[in-house]
Amino acid sequence: MALSLSWKVFALFPANCCSLFLRAVGSGGLPLFPWGRHPWRGAGGILDPEMKAFLEENTEVTSSGNLTPEIQLRLLTPRCKFWWERADLWPYSDPYWAIYWPGGQALSRYLLDNPDIVRGKSVLDLGSGCGATAIAAKMSGASRILANDIDPIAGMAITLNCELNQLNPFPVLTRNILDLEQDNWDLVVLGDMFYDEDLADSLHGWLKKCFWTHTTQILIGDPGRPQFSGHSIQNHLHKVVEYSLPEPTRQENNGLTTSTVWDFQP
Repeated sequence: MALSLSWKVFALFPANCCSLFLRAVGSGGLPLFPWGRHPWRGAGGILDPEMKAFLEENTEVTSSGNLTPEIQLRLLTPRCKFWWERADLWPYSDPYWAIYWPGGQALSRYLLDNPDIVRGKSVLDLGSGCGATAIAAKMSGASRILANDIDPIAGMAITLNCELNQLNPFPVLTRNILDLEQDNWDLVVLGDMFYDEDLADSLHGWLKKCFWTHTTQILIGDPGRPQFSGHSIQNHLHKVVEYSLPEPTRQENNGLTTSTVWDFQP
C-alpha cells in the first residue's frame, strides 16, 4: 500500500489522523456541502449526479477481504486511481468513509449473526463511514435507522452502498450529532471512533447520557487501539464477541489481528 494520501496513514497510525473530525467539531459540526444541500438527507434522497459519477468512477465495488461478504461496498482499493495519487489531487475532504475499518466490520458481523439484537428496533450508527453497520442493521430487520457521519460525501457513499445491496436508502445526518439534542434510540452502534483522546472523552460523556436518559443499548467495535484500550470507558465495558480479522484487513491496519464488540454499561 502506498501512503501518498494522508488519510491512509490513519490505517497504520490512527492517533495521528483525527484532524478531519476535529476540524468539523471545532467549526460547530456543520461541514461545507459542495452541492449545497441540507445536512439531513432523507431516505431515498436524490444524489448529486456529478458527485455520484465521481464516486462510481473512483471506487471499487467489493465484498471480499473483510468479515461481511454478504455486504457489497464502494471502497477505495489498490485498483483505484486515487489509492496511488498525491493527497492534493483528491478534490474533497479525506475519504475515511472509503475504508471498511475493523471495528465496523466486527459490529456488522455481529448484527448479521444476531438479528434479534436489532429486529424491530431503532438504530443509530454513529460515525457511519461507508454505512456497513447501518446496512447490516437494515438487513437484520431494524425498523428505523439513522446513519451519522460529518462528511457529506460519506452520506452519498452510504446511499450508493444501500442501493448496491438492494436496500431502500435510510436517512443520513451529516452534522456532529454530539452537539445536538439526543434522540431516543433502542440501539447505538459505533466503530473505530476512539482514535483521539479528546474525542474519546466527548463520546464517553455522550454515551453515558444516552444510556442513563433513554436506557439505550450501546455497542462499540474496536480492534484494540491504544486510545480505546487505555481509556476510562474500559471500566464500563463487557466483551460480547471477538473476531479474527481476515488477512487483507490485517495488512491494511498495521497487523491488527482481531476486532471486538463491546457492550457499554455505565
